[in-house]
Amino acid sequence: MKRFGGMLLAAAMGLAAHVAHASDEPRQARPALIPTEELSRLPDIANAMLSPDGTSVAFLGRVKGRQVIAYRPIDQETLSRVDLPEKVDFRWMRWAGNDKLLISVGRGMSFMGIEISQSALILHEFATKSNRLIGEGNRGLEGDDVLFVDPEGHYLLLSMQADSVSYPSVFRVSLSDGQMTEVVKRRAPVMEWFADDAGVVRAGFGYDGGKFKFFYRSTEAEKFEMIAALRPGDENVDFEIAKIGAGSDEGYVLSDKQTGRQALYRFNYRTRQIGELVYGSDNYDIDRYWLNADGTALEGVAYTDDRERVEWFDTANRKLQSQIDQAIPGRQAWVTSRSRDGKLMLIFATAPDEPGVFYLLDRKKGEMSPIASMQQSLDPDRLAPTKAVRYQARDGLTIPAYLTLPKGREAKKLPLIIYPHGGPYGVRDKLAYDADIQFLANRGYAVLQPNYRGSGGYGTVFGDAGIGQIGRKMQDDLDDGMDWLVKDGIVDSGRVCVIGASYGGYAALWAVIRNPERYRCAASFAGVSDLKSILRYNRRFLTQKAGRRWQERVRGDSDFDLETVSPTQQAVRLDRPVLIAHGEDDSIVPVMQSKSLVAALKAAGKKNFEYIAYPKEGHGFSDPANRKDWFDRLDAFLAKHNPAE
Repeated sequence: MKRFGGMLLAAAMGLAAHVAHASDEPRQARPALIPTEELSRLPDIANAMLSPDGTSVAFLGRVKGRQVIAYRPIDQETLSRVDLPEKVDFRWMRWAGNDKLLISVGRGMSFMGIEISQSALILHEFATKSNRLIGEGNRGLEGDDVLFVDPEGHYLLLSMQADSVSYPSVFRVSLSDGQMTEVVKRRAPVMEWFADDAGVVRAGFGYDGGKFKFFYRSTEAEKFEMIAALRPGDENVDFEIAKIGAGSDEGYVLSDKQTGRQALYRFNYRTRQIGELVYGSDNYDIDRYWLNADGTALEGVAYTDDRERVEWFDTANRKLQSQIDQAIPGRQAWVTSRSRDGKLMLIFATAPDEPGVFYLLDRKKGEMSPIASMQQSLDPDRLAPTKAVRYQARDGLTIPAYLTLPKGREAKKLPLIIYPHGGPYGVRDKLAYDADIQFLANRGYAVLQPNYRGSGGYGTVFGDAGIGQIGRKMQDDLDDGMDWLVKDGIVDSGRVCVIGASYGGYAALWAVIRNPERYRCAASFAGVSDLKSILRYNRRFLTQKAGRRWQERVRGDSDFDLETVSPTQQAVRLDRPVLIAHGEDDSIVPVMQSKSLVAALKAAGKKNFEYIAYPKEGHGFSDPANRKDWFDRLDAFLAKHNPAE
């Protein structure tokens, strides 16, 4: 972790300061090329969070290029670290008391010849510097379904299967010795359990006989009662449990039933009655919310328009956010973690042309000091700003997007890279720093990031517009973004390529197969190429309810043949050059997706492709050397097939 010596910023106690944003300073007309080695450096620090007592900070970091979990006392420089197992993807981490960390990892594996994903939970104890696998008896695919963690770190509740086909039980796991006690026995058809904020398992969901079944109890002494059996489409089927308060049937729920957007309501879990609206945005889905320390009052909600927003309900937090914004002008800044007493906070500030800085706010002293940079070595003067834009799809739907133009070049007849996000459903791009986008803009390309139909955060109608539209209208949205920029004279229609990762990789591959007259080339990292195969893979580790909905959303019409929009099955149609890359240890999109495509291209006699597999990489890069290699290959590929000059 990099430190900033002797620098204090005014913060939340009425002091005043100014932090110069890159846009405040004069910039060169046309920045020099940023070496790929600089752009490929992965964040020095990410996922930073304070311990409950505020004495320590933990974060995802890097040691000699390898991803590790690191932690240290907040007032010292000495780091301790947790080396993650090889061939796993980091998923999440959280504190268990003040001296333990819970770390979730995932890995790919083969089951009856099919690639599947399995998650596991690791406990790291500070006192012994040791790691222990939680739930060693788990034989299911989901080993990190934590329902509750004791605030003092003595125990947790874990939902766990005996094998991949059984229903899960809930276990109380002692974190001192790993001893497990079954507190809720498995019962058909419950696949998802929920606990309240006192650690009592209160609800369960399952799908059986064509119905969603909801089980509930008010106290630990009661037996679970099935209080609802609803068919898909019935009223009040679609809601998301947001919070069950201890000692009460009243809580909060996120629902789109009344406004067409996810909004926060009061909710009675026993009667399943949605109560009064607490907060909703006119245009965007609510992402999450916070209660105060004792769980008795709502503090704030978060949503994303073009950037992340927080709406605070109490005066103190509203004032605090205003003061943070004044202390760090020109950037997005918000509290990412706080001590239990609220006296210490971590603030993260970022912008599309600023990788980001973490600040420590000491509210008692009235001081805020930068403690770590996401990527301190990268000069923001060479980075390009990104702006939010809107354009119309051919059927009249408004598509939100982000446009980054190369610095020092006239916005006229530019070469274009369309860069669709992954997911695809429920995910979206936003105004944020992205090394891939900055690499392309620095090389002289305009970059368009469309939030095509089906993207998350824009409400039910926009999300549902993507049902069954993979390879069809979702692809039209990319084409229409290109046409909009061409019509405005910003882009040269003869110099357009598509690049993406995960689903974005699929969209890139499908773009040049479906519309070779539009696009000169495509590049895919960890891209999906066989939709039927990835559906089978996903359903192995999704709940029955989620698996069924996912298949319906992807395929739409039950008679539609996904092979007609799958690059592997349509490989014979490829006439444009493509660059294909994949991590061999990817547990999200298995590497067989790319290997199968390469085999199909070879069988079809195609020679206009390049393929690279990265050993020990997952659904992204953990080794900067591999990321640099990808950038270098992409640099050479674009210079050959769609030069910016």
